[in-house]
Amino acid sequence: MSTSKMKAVQVSKPGGNFEIVERSIPEPARNQVRIKVEACGICHSDVLVKEGYWPGIQYPRVPGHEIAGRIDAVGADVTNWKPGQRVGVGWHGGHDFTCNACRRGDFINCQNEKITGISYDGGYQEYMVAPAEAVAAIPDDLSAADAAPLLCAGITVYNALRNSGARAGDLVAVQGIGGLGHLGVQYARQMGFRTFAIGRGKDKEALARKLGAVHYLDTAAVDPVAELQKAGGAHVILATAPDSKSMSALVNGLSKNGKLVVVGAGGEPLTVTPLQLIVGSKTIQGWASGIATDSEDTMQFSVLTGVRPMIEKYPLEKAAEAYDQMISGRARFRVVLTMGG
Repeated sequence: MSTSKMKAVQVSKPGGNFEIVERSIPEPARNQVRIKVEACGICHSDVLVKEGYWPGIQYPRVPGHEIAGRIDAVGADVTNWKPGQRVGVGWHGGHDFTCNACRRGDFINCQNEKITGISYDGGYQEYMVAPAEAVAAIPDDLSAADAAPLLCAGITVYNALRNSGARAGDLVAVQGIGGLGHLGVQYARQMGFRTFAIGRGKDKEALARKLGAVHYLDTAAVDPVAELQKAGGAHVILATAPDSKSMSALVNGLSKNGKLVVVGAGGEPLTVTPLQLIVGSKTIQGWASGIATDSEDTMQFSVLTGVRPMIEKYPLEKAAEAYDQMISGRARFRVVLTMGG
């Protein structure tokens, strides 16, 4: 281990407080890289670490899976990364290459998938190590603070939309104008979809339209299903707000052969009848984020089209305050920790 020290923010037990501690800077193993962290997004999924909801998680643990920084050192077997390169790490923190899913190239569904900030220490610290296969190159035209949320929120909605089967000109509706949805609306518009935004409250309409929505459906004022059907039905509805009741209510807003793509991770069951799916051959699909190359595609598309997250920045030392801003729902819309001021 290195004798040099760094600052880290850890959780020592389920439901524990965030603790600012001094740790030794870790050395990368043979197949790992060490990253000097410049920014780390705070994601709602960090609650899994904070509250101990993830089975088998070991403590103390440093959360954080929206990491942007620079390669600082590489392990002996790493040939594709060099010190100084701008890189990021997202939710998918590595795979075993040998399970059935990996042998078929389906790395996101690896039976022994590692999750950054859960399987090993994440980005709420000044330096972190990650498996080389989990690392994505950050384009020069993207700041670290902007890149960080794209490595989870961004890749999740971008990858879901580009794999949804929707084609340019199709009606795509984005449910929720929050941390995921505000990016989903931007990507949908830039992909050439006829983009509807679905939210609650008149106050979100101006933002939704600014982000690229051609129509805003305020669920407090109109029936979104009726409005979608008036427009011919949605080829895809991207469900980003983790409210199972709201998601379920939108199934009848799909067109024939339409698809509800679920990325908002809620714990309650969806309520849909078989008849709703059979009539019109509708589909419900869940979508996990993606692997490092998907992160690179997400960031490159974002640079190409001008898609950016709306962020609030906090120094690492204020991680507890930043987390509270996120978990309370006050953030507009992603909270990012920055290192060294």
